Amino acid sequence: MSEEAPELRASDADREQVAEILRDALAEGRLDMEEFEERLDATYKARTYGDLAPITRDLPVGAVAVPKVDMVKRPGAAVGSWSERIVGGEGSSTWGVAVLSGFQRKGRWTVPRRFNCFAFWGGGEIDLREANFADGVVEINCVAIMGGVEVVVPPGVEVEVRGIGIMGGFDHREDGAPGDPGAPRVIVTGFAFWGGVGVERKLTRTQKQELREERQELRSSARDESYEGHRRMLEEHRDLWRHGHDERGARREKARERDED
Repeated sequence: MSEEAPELRASDADREQVAEILRDALAEGRLDMEEFEERLDATYKARTYGDLAPITRDLPVGAVAVPKVDMVKRPGAAVGSWSERIVGGEGSSTWGVAVLSGFQRKGRWTVPRRFNCFAFWGGGEIDLREANFADGVVEINCVAIMGGVEVVVPPGVEVEVRGIGIMGGFDHREDGAPGDPGAPRVIVTGFAFWGGVGVERKLTRTQKQELREERQELRSSARDESYEGHRRMLEEHRDLWRHGHDERGARREKARERDED
């Protein structure tokens, strides 16, 4: 881990990157289960890069890059700019496990070409709305046994569901919906036994905010139109009242003239 800026706050993706290194070290025999659990607990409690640095210092590939901080505020790429979200590389996380527990992959993480996950009496959430993609086609392989996995995709992404369910099922509601030009394609595969894999399409935070602003603008416009219509109606009623008042005055004046004659 770079120590140039240890005071910077670490993100969920940074903690997950360290956790991935620890899992690999456990599988390779570099850590025993007690050491793994201690370091994993410290990883998820870490708040800064300085907290994360000692956890992987003695392990291969133990460096977690500190992002360079640009102090000049620049317009960021839109969430829906697909050409900038297909970034290549290996992905920031390649698997997730939930055994009597749960896991999440969400926020600005990079989806690998193949992501494997396993849920046994537990649940997982794989949220792609803010994610980048290692390739234009990515595969999410889900095994759910008496558990469940929820895959959340943003509008514009093409989804293909190929999973098999036995006394369980895969959600096919989004299967085959056409994607935006240049958008990635997500293939959901795997196996569900007494469990399920859901696929749901949701708006991103940016899109939700834009939708709220649009609705507020429409409501404001409708209020303005309603006010303007009400004002015109009052003016019309006022004109009618004045016209009627003038006519009644004219009739009274004619009646007085006849009486005087």
